[in-house]
Order: sequence, then structure tokens, then C-alpha cells
Amino acid sequence: MTTLRSSLMPSLVKTSPFFSYFTKIPWIFPGQNTFQASLQVHSHRSTVFSKTILKCSCNSYFSIHAARYFCSVALAATSSVHKSSASSTDKISNRSRKKALKESPDRVLKHKLDMCSKNGQVVEALKLYDEARSNGIQLQQHHYNVLLYLCSSSSSLETSEDIDVLSVGLSRGFEIFQQMMTDKVYPNEATFTSVARLATARDDPEMAFSLVKQMKDYDIAPRLRSYGPALFGFCRKLMPQEAYEVDSHMAAAEVQPEEPELSALLKLSSDVKKADKVYELLLRLRRTVRQVSEPTAKVIEDWFNSECAAEVGVKRWDVNEVREGIVKRGGGWHGQGWLGSGKWRLVRTVMDDSGVCQLCGQKLVCIDIDPKETENFAASLTKLACEREVKAEFNRFQEWLERHGPFDAVIDGANVGLINQHHFSFIQLKRVVYQMRQLSPTKRMPLIILHRSRVTGGPALNPNNKRLIESWKDCGALYATPHGSNDDWYWLYAAVRFKCFLLTNDEMRDHLFQLLGNNFFPQWKEKHQIRMSVSQDGLKLHMPPPYSVVIQECENGSWHIPTATGDDLETPKQWLCATRAN
Repeated sequence: MTTLRSSLMPSLVKTSPFFSYFTKIPWIFPGQNTFQASLQVHSHRSTVFSKTILKCSCNSYFSIHAARYFCSVALAATSSVHKSSASSTDKISNRSRKKALKESPDRVLKHKLDMCSKNGQVVEALKLYDEARSNGIQLQQHHYNVLLYLCSSSSSLETSEDIDVLSVGLSRGFEIFQQMMTDKVYPNEATFTSVARLATARDDPEMAFSLVKQMKDYDIAPRLRSYGPALFGFCRKLMPQEAYEVDSHMAAAEVQPEEPELSALLKLSSDVKKADKVYELLLRLRRTVRQVSEPTAKVIEDWFNSECAAEVGVKRWDVNEVREGIVKRGGGWHGQGWLGSGKWRLVRTVMDDSGVCQLCGQKLVCIDIDPKETENFAASLTKLACEREVKAEFNRFQEWLERHGPFDAVIDGANVGLINQHHFSFIQLKRVVYQMRQLSPTKRMPLIILHRSRVTGGPALNPNNKRLIESWKDCGALYATPHGSNDDWYWLYAAVRFKCFLLTNDEMRDHLFQLLGNNFFPQWKEKHQIRMSVSQDGLKLHMPPPYSVVIQECENGSWHIPTATGDDLETPKQWLCATRAN
């Protein structure tokens, strides 16, 4: 019996959570008296087994029943152990797989190339590429794109006394691109743009433009940066027809040029004495950038000071036709071409508060905003706000505006309360609210937008400030934006919704406002933003100018071009004034 007992025990000894349970139950073996076994079971208070044994009428029945029970329990115990073991094995294998993936040759290469890109290490990246090739590592799209980017930017990223980094980058860059095609690695827009830059660095804008055209064969949409190498290359080489072809290709692809591209085309047209193109590009600048940077201002100055500019223009024109053209186009330009003759007088000047040029005496006009554009802008703003804010919260704000509006002005409370202050000032905000109310034709309270934290903590806990906040709430003039929200969306939407003034010193230049585009938003801001200054004399509100800050072509043929110089509350904006006597 001892031998039999020992032959059964090993499968359960210390391998199962049920081991301690089984050691408390007496083992029953064939040949043992049934009644004796029943008593043993009863003595251990195992009612389950006693009921089964007392029902047995013979040893064979009991033996089969008991064996079946113990086998099922033992299998269940073994299954639990196996599941636990399998779970642990899965966790270990997952960690092992992740570690193996992280330490795989292509992942290690990716990390090292990314670090080279971050640090501008062209030569080191090329060494890594050569090692990978010799070790048989298969490069993927990302590997090739990082290498091509570094090679195409080699002249600006790294310098070396021993190595001509630019020459190495150019020669190896084309070699790497060829290998990418040989390996049948699919290129993307970044691939073509980098190779186009390589071509332009090799003074081959034709190849750069050819690469842009080939993107269509891969169903890749070109971006503005894709055209840059070819366009700037043609402009630099004074190849106007080719540059204009790139410009036309951009228009067909619905890619909008920005100031650098238009400025390059303007300089090219001025250099090759294409006066009609210069005229066209000045009007395109007017639509695109409104005020020009200093490099572009220098290009414009060079044009008006050139002999070609002095020679172009009609001596006589139909004044009524010019005036009708200005009205038809919404003001600010007539589109009739160069008017007048003779040399231009070009001077930097400023406008007075009413928009009169301090040099020539011409009064600038205020260009109306298309109501349909305003509606489209409001719809676009709502869509963006709902995407970036909690939609339910922003919808609740819209419903609140419908109940409490309209308003004649909206105040960015956080911005106003902190102007020239170390801590948020409710006293300053209160004074501004009073001034804005006095400006309202109906003496209506302006809408104050504040984050909820501003009205529940800090200075808001002061008893006087508490009473002030409650008074604003009672008259429906204060809206507290919820936690986690960006109050910029709220005050901007309210001002657009009610077509009213917006008081804030926020320049609205960060990524949030860039989402709104550069076409309509600057026009809207120019007409609706009130700014504020604080001095020893008190608060002063700076109303929007009664004229449009945009390139303007007057009916007498003179031009006024706003520059990016100045335009703060202390320094007035500088304008280029171009006039001629005839």
C-alpha cells in the first residue's frame, strides 16, 4: 500500500494550490473496507464524500465514483496551474518581443539617424548608412528620408575643415536616392522635396521642377515646400518663363504661394523689367500678406527706384473708369495698370489717426468685408472650436449667448486684468468694463469672458470682488469658461457671432489662430480689435483704424504699402508712399 500511495502522490505534491486541502482528506484505496472508509470520511467532516460512500452498495461502485471525482479535481488544479503559467509566459514573451523589436538592427539605425538629424550630423549619418549596407540591413522609407534630408541640407547643418560637407552631401544624396529606387522603397512627398533641394543645390532647377511633376505618377500631392527649390532656383538664375511656369503649376495644384514665393517672383520680374508682372504681383501680395516684411519692402523700393518703373505708365486715363473700378473691387485698388509717368518719389511715412498720408495727403480707404465671408468664417470658427473644446460645453456657451445676447463688445478678461499688472486686477477690469459701456450706443454692458478659475479662486475670493462678479453675472455680462478649456475660442467666437468689437492686447499669432488662415482673419481682426494701454495718465483704449492696413492703389496712381515695422501702441506703423508728379 505504501508503494501505491507513493505512486499517486507526486502529481499533487506542492504543485497545486489544492495540495493542503488534499492532505486533510484520507486516501481510500482498493481493498479498504467501505464502512471503515465511510467512518474515516465522517471523522474528517467531509459531508460530500460521506454521502457518496453511504450510497455505495459495493466496492466497485465506490471505487469508480471516487476515482472520477479525484481525477476531475486534480485536472482542475493542473489546468489552473497551466493557465497561470501560460499567462506569465505570455507577459514574458510580450516583453521579450518588444525588447527584441526595439533592439532590432533597423530600429537601432532609425534611432541613430534621428539623432544625426536632430544634431545636424551629415558625415556621421553617411557612416551609419554605409555600415547598414555592408551588414545587409534593409532600409525603409524613414531611413532614406532622413538621409536625403541631411544631404540636401548639408551646407547649413555641418561644417568641417577636413571635408567638403556640401560636395559630399550632394554626391552621396543622389547615390542614396538611386539606391532607394533600386530597393523599390516607395517615396513620399518628403522624398521628392529633399531630392529637389539636392538638384537646386547643384544649380539644376529644371531637375527640381521635373521631380515635382513626377509626384503625380505616385499619386502624391505636392506641397508649397515641394515647389520652393525649383521656383527659387529659376528666380536666382533669372529664368522668368520657367519661374512663371512653376507658378502656374502651383495654381493648378491649388497650392497658394506665400510672401517668400511672391517676393522672389516680384524681384525676378523687376530685374528682368517685366512691369506688367510687377503690377500683378503687387496686387497678389495685397491679397495674400497685406503688410510686407522688410526684405519684401526692399524689393519694392528697388522697383520704384528703377529706370524701368519711371518709364512705364499712361499719361492720360479715364478718371471715372478708374473710380468705378475702385468701387467695383471693394476699394483700395482699381486694376487699371500703372498710371502717370516719370520718376517715382518713394518715402517711408506714417498715417494720421484718420488715415491721411503725412507725405502726399492722400486718404486711405476702409475696405468693406464681404458679409458672406464673415458667415463662412463664423462657421469655420465654430467647427474648429467644437473639435478642440468639449462639444457639449461649447454648445452650452452658444445657447447662453442666444439667451443673453446681442453684445456691442466682448472683453478678453484674463488679458485685460493682467496688462501691466503683477497679479490679476479686478479693479482694472472693472474700469475697462465701464469705459466700454460708455462707448456702446445703447450703453449695454460688454460681455466679459473669464476662465472659471478666475472667478472662483485667488483675487475672486475678496469680498468686494465677489460682489462685483455676482453683479456681472446677474446682468448676464459674465461667462466663466469651464475647466480644461481655452477661453480664446470663447471670446473670439462671441465677437464674430455678434459682429462686435473685441478688446484684447493678444496679438492672436499662436498656432490656434493660424488654424483660421491668413486670408480673412487678419481683415476681421483689423476692423474689430480694440487694444489698451496703461500709463500714469490712466487707461487708454485704442480703437481700430478707420482705414484698412493693406497695400492700396489710389485713383491718382500713387501707392501706399504697409510694412511690418512699427505697429505697436507706442510706434506707429511705417508705410511706403510712392508718388510721381505727372
